[in-house]
Amino acid sequence: MKNKVQAFGKFLSGMVMPNIGAFIAWGFLAALFIDTGWIPNAQLNSMVSPILTYLLPILIASQGGKMVGGDRGRVMGAIAVIGCICGSEYTMLMGAMVMGPLAGWVIKKFDQMIDGHIPTGFEMLINNFSVGILGLILAIIGYYGIGPVMSVILGILAAGVKVLINNSLLPLVSVFLEPAKVLFLNNAINHGVFTPLGSQQVEELGKSIMYMLESNPGPGLGVLLAYGAFSKDPATKSSAPGAVIIHFLGGIHEIYFPYVLMNPAVIVAPIAGNACAILFYMITGAGLNGPASPGSIIAFMMMTPKTQMLVSALGVIIAAGVSFLVASPIIRVSGAKSLSDAQNQMNSMKAESKGMAAPAGTVKVTGEIRKIVFACDAGMGSSAMGATKFRNRIKGIRPDITVTNTSVDNVPGDADIVVCQTILQDRAAKSAPQAQLVTIGNFLADPALDALFEQVTASGSVPAAQVEEKPAEPEKKDDKGLLVREGILLGQKADTKEEAIQAAGELLHKLGYVDESYIPAMQEREKLATTYMGMGIAIPHGTSQAKGTVKKSGIVVLQYPDGVPFGDEKANLVFGIAGVGDEHLEILSNICGALEDEEIMEALLTAKDPAIVLEKLG
Repeated sequence: MKNKVQAFGKFLSGMVMPNIGAFIAWGFLAALFIDTGWIPNAQLNSMVSPILTYLLPILIASQGGKMVGGDRGRVMGAIAVIGCICGSEYTMLMGAMVMGPLAGWVIKKFDQMIDGHIPTGFEMLINNFSVGILGLILAIIGYYGIGPVMSVILGILAAGVKVLINNSLLPLVSVFLEPAKVLFLNNAINHGVFTPLGSQQVEELGKSIMYMLESNPGPGLGVLLAYGAFSKDPATKSSAPGAVIIHFLGGIHEIYFPYVLMNPAVIVAPIAGNACAILFYMITGAGLNGPASPGSIIAFMMMTPKTQMLVSALGVIIAAGVSFLVASPIIRVSGAKSLSDAQNQMNSMKAESKGMAAPAGTVKVTGEIRKIVFACDAGMGSSAMGATKFRNRIKGIRPDITVTNTSVDNVPGDADIVVCQTILQDRAAKSAPQAQLVTIGNFLADPALDALFEQVTASGSVPAAQVEEKPAEPEKKDDKGLLVREGILLGQKADTKEEAIQAAGELLHKLGYVDESYIPAMQEREKLATTYMGMGIAIPHGTSQAKGTVKKSGIVVLQYPDGVPFGDEKANLVFGIAGVGDEHLEILSNICGALEDEEIMEALLTAKDPAIVLEKLG
């Protein structure tokens, strides 16, 4: 249940977080130019309502559609949410969170249904008309159905908030909010729930207390100050001042979570601090003009109306003071685990909340798995080999799982699991916020891949009759010219990987596969993340930005009997790759096949004649 709640919360916040800049722009517009703003301006104030009514819901719906249905889902979501907007008197931020993913799901299912059935030459016509027609249908459904339903839901929620405020019960929200923050649901709650409700209040009142509930930096500040003053652990005591700066000025609330996890009883302190601050804000009628994100004192004060700067500051001081007073005796009289242990626990919890993998060998995946995507920088070489090897590994047991590869910045919206190198995990999470991440060191022989294999095959084999029949793959292109005798150099020597990569790049250029500028792009790609694949294989290639310098697909092979250092490993076979489209994947597939056969691998490693390499990889 916790995993499901975290995944749902992450999905909601994933629609809002990429668009938070637009919310901030709107917040500044309101703070400056509305009638009660810093510099009232009736003309500029006229932009406040359209941005809130149209721009923000469209951005959220577009992001939600993209998360589920890719770029086509993005357009569908923008079309569909217009119906909700025009069919309701409320601001449709929550409506956008429904319509966007729904539109993405509809177009994804439509694309799956027609896959392989579009007549040649009609692709653009069908793709454009399908988005337009289906988007219009959803817009009409939104106008007459989803919009009015969301209006009722928003009315109930708004009434509930008023009841809490009128009966002075809003401070009780902190009892649930603060523990949820430590479980990494802070962004989900703030941007998935409080921001939509706050936006509605701003439209009516010009400010909202909802923006102050989660973003107040005071509760966490009090905890950190108490640890800095009274912790018995020197390491914890010395780390607290730096954490204070990051939390209070940088707005990174996650920095104080491990300090709470060191001693769970300390959670009482931020609960009490935030409850007191909320009560103070209710009494004084405080509120912010827009979301304070990140939750630093700087953002918090910048979103404060000019007449309430002192009130906002006092609320932060009250929260910090109460939190400090409550936390101090708990920290002084009780023992706690070390800060490093708490940080490890926090990292594990954070990875779980994001659907990310634990360290290598401890992979934990949840839910139904239908599509696994291997992602690297360009989607050209390492991810293709990794996907091929893993696909071959599971196809006899789980033929129902699709295993493919792509660039880390273009992961499809229907990916359930993304496998990438650790250094690329932030880009992968941004590209596919809906997917679980499995981070690895290399694509061919990594403990995390073994753990992933064990988990996805744990349920046993899937009978062929239960597997949906897929359209036959198009006939592979003739790979003649991709690997030629002149592109095979045996018995080479190199002291560094840079030398080996340079040699591979120069050979690709000499054979007319790439422009000379592709060579430095290969070196740059290696700096980004190693192209060492494991099992003595490296496949250097250019960055994604260098694809325009590829003239035609080609692969070169350089054999290094003594090995070339790639980090802590040595590569004996270096495959230089230049790819246009998927033309080079056949050779990579053959390389993966060779890795499964010890005799073929031995022949490649000891070959004295290029003809042997051609024969084994042809």
